[in-house]
Amino acid sequence: MTTRIIQHEPVTWTDIAHPSAEDVAALRERFPGFHPLNLEDIRSSIERPKLDQDDDYLFLVMHFPLWDACAEISRASEVNIFVVRRHIVTVHNGTLKPLVAAFERCQADEAERDSLLGRGVNHAVYTLIDRLVDYIFPILNRVDRRVHAIEDDLFASNAKGVIQEIALVRRDIISLRRIIRQQIPIIQQLESVEHPILLEHMEEYFGDIADHLLKLRDIADENFEIINSFADTADTLASYRINEVMRILTVISVIMLPLTLVSSIYGMNIVLPFADDPHAFAITAGIMIFIVVLMLAFFRKRHWL
Repeated sequence: MTTRIIQHEPVTWTDIAHPSAEDVAALRERFPGFHPLNLEDIRSSIERPKLDQDDDYLFLVMHFPLWDACAEISRASEVNIFVVRRHIVTVHNGTLKPLVAAFERCQADEAERDSLLGRGVNHAVYTLIDRLVDYIFPILNRVDRRVHAIEDDLFASNAKGVIQEIALVRRDIISLRRIIRQQIPIIQQLESVEHPILLEHMEEYFGDIADHLLKLRDIADENFEIINSFADTADTLASYRINEVMRILTVISVIMLPLTLVSSIYGMNIVLPFADDPHAFAITAGIMIFIVVLMLAFFRKRHWL
């Protein structure tokens, strides 16, 4: 069993990490009013964020980013919240640090229990969601640092490494944008919903969370625009470097053409000028050098070199 319970007037907090079939059955027995579809949702890890309203409770599904160091991407971690009169039930996979830390502090500290649960269900729900939303800021700060590092290395010689880093950061930002954007309508619904469980004065509190999410969305959008600009710049620099290499190789190839022609002619088994001259090699080499100098001067005059 992975169900843990904290009882502190006037709220009882039930926390379930990695819910098993036994956990769901116990939750159904304890709260018979929970809809079977909502109980089915808590065992799924692919539910889209939503807010379901029942006469006796609210059911929230929300996603928050979790950094995957191996894949270097922020992945969505789901948390399900049942809001009942005098009860709050959280169901998650145990990876969201703010939620896990909040429960552990409540278990260990009476003052923390009173601060989180002593002011009613509405305040407890607001506090938990607010802490989860605030946890996104350090994640975006890490993205900011990576973006600034790319800016510093953009004109470095290691173009391959910079392009790879741009691709990884852009993928991470896309994931963060998707996660953040999906939470905004849920909080805005909480801000405006009329339900007996939610008190009217909580509108301002949930509005504050919505403002934080909008700010996070703006930061993610700005980073996305910046990283796209860096990608365009990196592509331009890579194309320029390729063009420079191709230009040099083309010049070398063009210079070699007449030299190859001269050497081919003098390799023929026919009578040629200077063929019997003891200085034939020096003369031929001089002709070749003259051709090279002449072509280089021509290329220089046309600003091709």
